[in-house]
Amino acid sequence: MSEPRLEDIEDYNTLEGEKKKIVLAVILAGLLMGVVYVFAYKVFDNKDENLTVEQSINKIPMK
Repeated sequence: MSEPRLEDIEDYNTLEGEKKKIVLAVILAGLLMGVVYVFAYKVFDNKDENLTVEQSINKIPMK
């Protein structure tokens, strides 16, 4: 099975109707998810919460 070529796709130049709505919905959903991710990252990212290591590991035991 070969991959489709742009010349073979009937509505490549002009998307109309249901297909156009689906393409726009996918693009808008991607943008919305990106905005939500950036907002959540800015709000919930705590850079002050560092874990301190009290002991260092000198040797790793081998089984």
